[in-house]
Amino acid sequence: MKNIIIIGGGISGLATAWLLRAKAQASGKELEITLLEKEERPGGKIRSIKADGYTCEWGPNGFLDSKPQTLDLCRALGVDGNLHRSNDNARKRFIYSGGELHQLPDGGPTFLTSRLISWPGKLRLALEPTPFIASAPVGVDETLADFGRRRLGGEALDKLIAPMVSGIFAGDPETMSLESCFPRIAELEREYGGLIRAMIMLSKKKKKDIADGKVVSSAAGPGGVLTSFREGIQYLSDALATSLDGVVQTGITVTSVQRGAGGVYQVTSSDGACLEADQVIMASPAFAAAEMLATLDNDISAVLRQIPYASMTVVCFGYRREQIKRSLDGFGYLIPKKEGRSTLGTLWDSSMFENRAAENNVLLRSMMGGACFPEYVNLSDDEVVARVRQDLQMTMGIDVAPEFVRIFRHPQAIPQYTVGHGERLQKLAYLLKSHQGLILTGNSYRGIGLNDCVAAAEQAADEALAKI
Repeated sequence: MKNIIIIGGGISGLATAWLLRAKAQASGKELEITLLEKEERPGGKIRSIKADGYTCEWGPNGFLDSKPQTLDLCRALGVDGNLHRSNDNARKRFIYSGGELHQLPDGGPTFLTSRLISWPGKLRLALEPTPFIASAPVGVDETLADFGRRRLGGEALDKLIAPMVSGIFAGDPETMSLESCFPRIAELEREYGGLIRAMIMLSKKKKKDIADGKVVSSAAGPGGVLTSFREGIQYLSDALATSLDGVVQTGITVTSVQRGAGGVYQVTSSDGACLEADQVIMASPAFAAAEMLATLDNDISAVLRQIPYASMTVVCFGYRREQIKRSLDGFGYLIPKKEGRSTLGTLWDSSMFENRAAENNVLLRSMMGGACFPEYVNLSDDEVVARVRQDLQMTMGIDVAPEFVRIFRHPQAIPQYTVGHGERLQKLAYLLKSHQGLILTGNSYRGIGLNDCVAAAEQAADEALAKI
């Protein structure tokens, strides 16, 4: 019987273990799977904290249903009946600019009437499909900022692209790679010569497919609907861990992964214990994997250390509904860096998922820090509360103290796919050829979202089984 050790008990490790076991059973292969997690609880950054009638997400708050990976896992796990999709409020998203919240346009007419982008900025955007706009540079790993300026103009970069990058990656568009962060956008430009042209052509294709009776994507579009569970997203990681009873071992800190006699991997923990395995799947963050693999292959560790992480502080405020003067019909808002605010934006959690706060109460979740403000993670609680309150007063007119406060700090929250990320992945693939049975998975490589983690977990499980 082959032994496989998975290191890291976040969603990536849990999904890998569950899928690996299910695929092995389906193919008639016998495996002994062990998952090692250093914390006392599995789940990684997925944690739903319930207190005083509020449900606060410590990390991610769900996944988009436009991709099949996580939905398929939920069905296979038997928890799809507990899925809870966000309501239509989540379709309305805002940008704070020039002292007010602007709803993001959802079409041509609303774009023309929106005050978010000035008329010179709109005219610059209108040039996007014309020959006057330079094509993508060949062989260059373009930054998101360079792409935005080239195709859409500086104002669109500042008010649309940069906030989106901070909202998804907590990243800086001046350093992030277009090809690694948004490969589909790069692909559309190459294929159609421009984004607006691509949207028109894809819309025509969709109408033709509908006329031909073909199945097409839902009206939710490529973004999909934000989906979680009524109990919070931790319900998924808890269900996986419960199903993996006997596989998951918590409170074990792995210090090194080495190769022993006969090519067997030796996994050593901080208490001196040593486990042997035919294969090792690293489902931990890149910086943690770098330390564990340093003795085995310093070149792999060096590449992993080149993947930076952005810090993040998550701040949950609870209010009575009557304390909030404005409508909360929406997903929330993002704030462009040039506005000079302390927060990256605020999500209206209880508007998206009505059970996140007790009746007649409101839960707001603000984000601070990111790649542009790494020092914010070290601010005191009092300073964090003061800055968030100041921003909420400026953006939403909230001039009262919250009745509920929770602050969650993540010094290394989100991996940054900076320029050169694709080359780093290619180098890792080459170096791993010398270590058959060693597999890297997780959100450090090809996608940071929950769907990406599950997709990578399935790929890791398939790769492990193929080597047996």
